[in-house]
Amino acid sequence: MAELMNIMASSIVTPARILVVEDDRDIAAMLIDLMKEAGYAAEAVGSAVEMDRLLKKRDFQLIVLDGMLPGEDGFSICRRIRSLDTVPILMLTALTKEIDRVVGLELGADDYVTKPFNSRELLARIKALLRRSSYAMQAKPSLEPMTFAGWRIDPVTRELTDSEGMHVSLTTAEFDVLLVFCRNPRQVVTRQEILVRTHAGAAGPVERSIDVHVSRIRQKIEPDYKNPTLIKTVRLGGYIFTPEVSTSP
Repeated sequence: MAELMNIMASSIVTPARILVVEDDRDIAAMLIDLMKEAGYAAEAVGSAVEMDRLLKKRDFQLIVLDGMLPGEDGFSICRRIRSLDTVPILMLTALTKEIDRVVGLELGADDYVTKPFNSRELLARIKALLRRSSYAMQAKPSLEPMTFAGWRIDPVTRELTDSEGMHVSLTTAEFDVLLVFCRNPRQVVTRQEILVRTHAGAAGPVERSIDVHVSRIRQKIEPDYKNPTLIKTVRLGGYIFTPEVSTSP
């Protein structure tokens, strides 16, 4: 249990940093409260000048940008940021005409939400942008074979072999799930993250089906699948793949 707690502690993820560029202080304060309640680290500025000053000090994973700002407007800011950076931009503006939405997207915004907005929808859009950005920014997964606890998994041939070189049959879904664990050892991985990584975020099996795949994988690789030690369940969290994983020649 102590080892599991240490693994969980080392796997805590830093919350995504979001910059809100909004000159209306009441709206900015409401957005900051909304995002912090959702677990994000959010800051607000009221102009392009303040934004530029803050961006020189630290990085952000998402910018929520008002279209109508004093001085340089949001559309100009969007075009300028996009020419230099790939950070996701969500434009949040009172401009409701379709042409404004089209212009915003053509200038490089990743999404466009009009005021007044639904808080739950806004958070869902923020979450989706951060998720897409996260996987787009990840380095291309290694195709080198990996070993763990006497097992060897080969992403190219899609084969799993035991310590004696015997091939163990896995379904496509089981192999994909096990590969996610091997590429993210000793980290808490949620069911939703597994779905995204194995189905590219597209509509696929419900989250509970992940439990079925994990159960079948355990039956094939665990010394005692009724008391698993390699794939541990984290209550309300997901799973932790406990063994060390190394690349194999």
